[in-house]
Amino acid sequence: MMDAVSYWPLLGVLVVVVGFALRANPLLVVTLAGVATGLAAALPFTQILRYLGEGFTHTRTLSLILVLPLAVIGLLERNGLREQAGNWIGRFKRISAGRLLALYLLAREVTAALGLTSLGGHPQMVRPLLAPMAEGAAGKAFGPLSHEEQQRLRAMAAATDNVGLFFGEDIFVAFGAVMLMHSFLTENGIDVEPLHIAFWGIPTALCALLIHGSRVLYLDRQLAKGRLRRPR
Repeated sequence: MMDAVSYWPLLGVLVVVVGFALRANPLLVVTLAGVATGLAAALPFTQILRYLGEGFTHTRTLSLILVLPLAVIGLLERNGLREQAGNWIGRFKRISAGRLLALYLLAREVTAALGLTSLGGHPQMVRPLLAPMAEGAAGKAFGPLSHEEQQRLRAMAAATDNVGLFFGEDIFVAFGAVMLMHSFLTENGIDVEPLHIAFWGIPTALCALLIHGSRVLYLDRQLAKGRLRRPR
């Protein structure tokens, strides 16, 4: 007889979902989720605290890794990086916001599939470069943008980076998720090579490229029809 599997430790996932939906402090939400998972798994509270402490000590250099690039990017933005990016893209006559985002989506997926996941990202690429360039291209075609249009373009730029990275990195054979699936399948008696797991991520990545690429290209039509403009 197989031992019954307890799903109570998944309670931590519910804590994360509810906490993020309520826009609570992320650090507090993750900590409570870890405590809830440990208690649901019948772990002693002292052992839960030990695991939390080990996780903190293993990632204590993360703040330094994040702060230094953000400081450099902030300095560049203060000296006009966003404005220069918008002005530069405005020199190209045939480029539009949708086409720019579609090209970035393709480049992001291809580079992520090769393991170059650090070439993009929200703080180092989307905020200082991609979003201002999309706004500059749209502003050249349609004139001054409303606040709603600017926010829509910025959100679409961030979503494009997310989609490209998420589905592109699944094709990289040395990606952590691919190795995790390989280990899980091997432990359960299913012999599958990591290369085969990565290979079957290609159809999903192509579908994501086509679906989200169509969305960003359709954004040009929405702007042209004035669907995002506030009534005057």
